[in-house]
Amino acid sequence: MFDRLAVTAQYLLPKQALTTLAGKFADTEAGSLSTSVIRWFVRRYGVDLSEAVDANPVSYRSFNEFFTRPLRSGARPLADADFICPVDGTISQFGGIERDQIFQAKGHHYSTTALVGGDGELASRFADGAFATLYLSPRDYHRIHMPVDGRLRRMIHVPGELFSVNPITARGVPGLFARNERVVCVFDADFGSFVLTLVGATIVGSMATVWHGTVNPPRSGQIREWRYDEQRVWLRKGEEMGRFLLGSTVVLLFPRDTLRFDPAWAAARAVRMGERMADRGSAS
Repeated sequence: MFDRLAVTAQYLLPKQALTTLAGKFADTEAGSLSTSVIRWFVRRYGVDLSEAVDANPVSYRSFNEFFTRPLRSGARPLADADFICPVDGTISQFGGIERDQIFQAKGHHYSTTALVGGDGELASRFADGAFATLYLSPRDYHRIHMPVDGRLRRMIHVPGELFSVNPITARGVPGLFARNERVVCVFDADFGSFVLTLVGATIVGSMATVWHGTVNPPRSGQIREWRYDEQRVWLRKGEEMGRFLLGSTVVLLFPRDTLRFDPAWAAARAVRMGERMADRGSAS
């Protein structure tokens, strides 16, 4: 009953207006007010500031500067693995893509075509491939890193809803990750293409990449695309590729017979950026 009420309330909330308002405040250098909010947030969510380059809440000029704080050197060592986890967070779901269907939660699937904004040719590269959906909670480190070496080919901003992406909403909103606003990043690697998708949510003021800066706002309501065939944007495994200004979810897509997930991985398990995600090979 609680889950149903929580999901129903999200259909009624003015999510766009709330997100715009939260984004403006989070980016404002409000002095002692910003510091008070940061201190409250650290206490409320148990944020471990000892891992940050700057552990003093007073040092951050705005909430966004705190939220996207860098970690100190050595805080996230990279595993000796072919594919590493790109974020701190929790495994929502992972496994095989069934033809073009990605498992969201019990009773809910969505298509790869819907996720990438309607590009059937791009989606077809991941038929019967593999996916991983990773949820970043408010307490987590919110920079996103490369799971493997890759050359950027395309970035697609897909407008959409701004539902929460927490586990309750994932169980209650059909096609959640293909309905919410998202930034689809397409990379080439030595095994073919892979996709790293940043999924927005309520109160997520914006998403940014290291090669472009802030992608949203603006929110035009239309799909926007950038191609990088003439630019050589090459990122190594473990390098930062983007960040969330407030938390959300990352969805990864890989071609068939590319990787085997680490046996220790399981839905609802906490993960850290840099840990072993998978090695080369077929899931079978």
